Amino acid sequence: MRLGLQAEVAAQTLRWRLWTPVAFGGGCAAYFALKSEPPLWPLAAAATAFGAVWIAARRRGLSRRWSLPLVLVACFALGLAVAKTRTIAIAAPIAPALAEPTVIEAWVVDVDSPGDNGHRVVIAPVRIRGLAAEATPVRLRATVKGDPPPPGAPVRLFAILNPPPAPASPGAYDFGRNAFFQGMGGVAFALSDTRPALLQAPPWRLSLTMKINAARYALAQKIVARLGERTGGIAAAMVTSHETWISQDDLDVMRDSGLAHILSVSGLHMAIVGGFVFFAVRLGLAAWPWLALRAPGKKVAALAGLLAVGAYLIVSGAPPPAERAAITACIAFLAILLDRQAVTMHGLAVAAFVVLLMQPEAIMSPGFQMSFAATAALVAPVEAWPQRTREIQAPWPIVAVQRLGAWISAAVAASVVAGLATGPFAMQHFNRTAMYGLLANLGTSPIADFVLMPALALGAALEPLGLGGPFLAVAGWGVDVMLAIGQWTAGLPGAVKTVASAPDFVLPVAFLGVLFVCLWQGRLRWLGLPMAAAVLLWARPPAPDLWIGDGGTNAAFRVGTEAVVVRPGVRTYAVELWARRRGLTPVDRPDAGWTCARLACAPEKPQAVPVALWWGRRAPDAAQMEALCRVAPVVSVRATMIDLPQSCADRLVLDGVDHAGGGAIELWRDGRGENRWLAIRVSDVRGDRPWARAPGPVVSDSGG
Repeated sequence: MRLGLQAEVAAQTLRWRLWTPVAFGGGCAAYFALKSEPPLWPLAAAATAFGAVWIAARRRGLSRRWSLPLVLVACFALGLAVAKTRTIAIAAPIAPALAEPTVIEAWVVDVDSPGDNGHRVVIAPVRIRGLAAEATPVRLRATVKGDPPPPGAPVRLFAILNPPPAPASPGAYDFGRNAFFQGMGGVAFALSDTRPALLQAPPWRLSLTMKINAARYALAQKIVARLGERTGGIAAAMVTSHETWISQDDLDVMRDSGLAHILSVSGLHMAIVGGFVFFAVRLGLAAWPWLALRAPGKKVAALAGLLAVGAYLIVSGAPPPAERAAITACIAFLAILLDRQAVTMHGLAVAAFVVLLMQPEAIMSPGFQMSFAATAALVAPVEAWPQRTREIQAPWPIVAVQRLGAWISAAVAASVVAGLATGPFAMQHFNRTAMYGLLANLGTSPIADFVLMPALALGAALEPLGLGGPFLAVAGWGVDVMLAIGQWTAGLPGAVKTVASAPDFVLPVAFLGVLFVCLWQGRLRWLGLPMAAAVLLWARPPAPDLWIGDGGTNAAFRVGTEAVVVRPGVRTYAVELWARRRGLTPVDRPDAGWTCARLACAPEKPQAVPVALWWGRRAPDAAQMEALCRVAPVVSVRATMIDLPQSCADRLVLDGVDHAGGGAIELWRDGRGENRWLAIRVSDVRGDRPWARAPGPVVSDSGG
C-alpha cells in the first residue's frame, strides 16, 4: 500500500501546477465571501510576501514538499489581491432609489433580453434629473414600453430609478454584484413611451460600441425576417445574443428540456464555430496540393480559427460567458501555433488562470463553474483513454460502422460526463434538474454540431451581402428540429425536478471533489467522488416558515411543500426563485379566508396564517394597524411606523426601517416561546460590500 501511494504521488510530478489556478480561484472566492470590504494594502503585501518566499525557495532548490505549499499559498493571496484590485478598478456610481419618477436622457447602447414587464435596453445616461453628474451611473438597464429603440438612438425616458436588485432571499444569487462588475449602476422602469432626445455627440468609445451593437442588432433583425419570429428569434440569440424575439413559452421549453445552454453564446458555440473554420481551412489547403506542400496547413487553419473566434466574439456582443469561451479557444489555437497539443489539462489550467486574472468575479458565476467543471471532466478521460490501434487495412463498410459506433459511444459518454460534472452546480444555483436533459442533448447534439451552427455561421457571415438565405434556411430547419425535441422531452412526465439548495459551503466541497477526480492521476482520484456528490447527498436544512420580499411588497408562507403567495403576480420572479431555492412549490393564496384591499392583505381568522401585509407607501393609521396585528403574528409594513397600538405589543412588526436596511427576510418559528421567530436578512449574508451599499440621493445644484 505504501509503495502504491508513493507511486501515485510520483505520478503527479507534472500535475501539481494544475492546482495553482484552483488556489488562485480560491483566493478570489474568499474575497467575495467576506462580509466587509478589506483594504488593498494588506492583501497586496501578503501576495508580494508569499510570492517572494516562494521564489526564494525555488532559488535555494528546496524540495517540492516546501515549494508546492508556498506556491499554492502565494496564488491564494494573489487571488485575494487581484479581486480587490478589480473591484477598485470597476467601481462606478450606483443609482439611488429616488422617491419620485425622474427624467433620464441617454444613449441606447444595446438591446437586452426582455424581462417580465417588457423589452429592456442598456442605456448610457447623459443626464438624470435630480442627480449630480458625478453621481450619474455609467450604464442602466431600462424596461421600456413598446418596441425597444435600436442601439445608437438618443432617448428621453420618464422612469422610476432604482439601484440594481438585491438577492431574492438570503444566500441567493446576487444580481447586484453581477451588475456592479458589468458596470450596470441601476435599473429604470419607463412609465411612458420612449421619446427622442437632443444630445451632444457621444465619446468615441461609446460611439464605436453603439455602431457595433447597431450592426449586430440589424443582423439579428435580418435573421428574424428570413426565418420568422419564432425560429429566427432563437437563431438570432445564438448569433448576436439578442433574445428579443424569444417567447416565454419557448424559453420554458428550452429550460425544462435541458437545452437552455444552447441559447447563450458560450463554450459550445465557440468550439463549434472555431472548430468548423479550423477543419474547413485545413481541408481546403489539403485539397490544393501546390499550397499544401508550401504552407503549414495546421497552423494556417489555427490562425483562421483564431480569427473566427475573435469575429464571433464581436458579433455576439462579448457577454462574459462568450469572453471566457473565447479565451479558452484562443489558448487551444495558440498551442497549435506553438506546436503543442491543443486539448490538455495544462491548457485548460492556463485558460482558467487568464480568465480569473481578467475577471476574478467569474469565480462566483454559475457559468464559469459549470463551464470549467464540464471541460475538465471531458479532458480527463481524453488524457486517460488508451490510444486506439489503427487498422492496417479493413473494408470501408467495416471501418464506417466502427467509426459510427465510436462516435455514438463518445457522444453518449461526453453527455453523461458533462452532465454529471455540471449537475451539482445546476442543483445548487438553479434548483431544477431536467430529468431528460441527457436524452434531449443526445438528440440535438448531431444537429447542432454538424448542421445548425455551421449553417448559422455561414448564413450570418453572408447575410450582410444578401447571400445568407440558403444557409439560414438550413439553420432554421435545425432550430425547428431542436425545438421539437425540446417540446417532446419537456412534455414527458416528471421532466423537471425541483431540488432545494444545500448549505452554501457544500458547493465548494463539490467543486473540489470534481477537480480532484479530474486532476489527480491514478486510482486515488475516486476518493473525490463523495465530495463531488456533496450537493446531492447533503441534508437540507428546514425551509423557512415565512419569506418577506425586498421592500415588504410581497410575502409567502410555507404550508407543507407549498409556498403560499400573499400577492399573486407581484414580484413573481423573486417569489419563484425563493420557493425553488427552498424546495417549495409556489401557489396563489385562496380568495376565501382573506381580506385584501388596495394597500393591504390580511387573514380573516386570527392566527390562521403567519403574516399580514401592508404595502402602501403611506403608513397605516392606528385602527388599520390594530386590525393587522389582531389577526397575524407577523405584520410587515412597507412604510416607517412611529407609534404602534397596544395590540401590536406581542407581534413581530417589520416596517420600512427594517426593509430598507435588510432586504428580503426569511423567518423560522423559534419554538421556545409564543410568537418567537428566528430571522435571517439578505444584509446578514451579503455584508457591507461596494455592490451592497444603498446610496443616498445625490442631488444636483440645479435640481435637473
